[in-house]
Amino acid sequence: MNLKQETLQKIEEVIPRYPEKRSAVLPILHLVQEDQGYISPEATEWIAGKLELKPINVWELVTFYPMLRDKPVGKKVVRVCRTLSCALQGSYRTCETLREALNCQPDDHSPDGEFTVEFAECLASCHAAPVVMVNDDLYERVDDNRARQLAGEIRNGKAGPAETA
Repeated sequence: MNLKQETLQKIEEVIPRYPEKRSAVLPILHLVQEDQGYISPEATEWIAGKLELKPINVWELVTFYPMLRDKPVGKKVVRVCRTLSCALQGSYRTCETLREALNCQPDDHSPDGEFTVEFAECLASCHAAPVVMVNDDLYERVDDNRARQLAGEIRNGKAGPAETA
């Protein structure tokens, strides 16, 4: 697996912090995802070998936790809250508008690899529903009209944090 030297060093530093190697699996998954963008089957095998686990023990974590990804995502990830407050205020329509405007299919990224639009369970801003998060930036009261405007801002690089390489 082709990880950055910095990531490999962090992995080597995190393992001894735990009384058992296997306990380092979640921090290592986060480090690998940060480096690669997602957890590939190759990464699952590598992590399992590193921690003396069976690959299924790693894979079950990847598929259980929604913050871990098993396939590539766009450079800008747009999350739309779908819990009750947001759903009642139109988040499903907001998500559909964003997907159309950014050319994304459910559970996939745009053909150009720039955008992913997905549902999130809770973005912790119920008072300002519907809520959208672009990478780490939160947008509140994103109705259908604001979703169209926000999609344009995302496309033009005026929404969401600056990309880091």
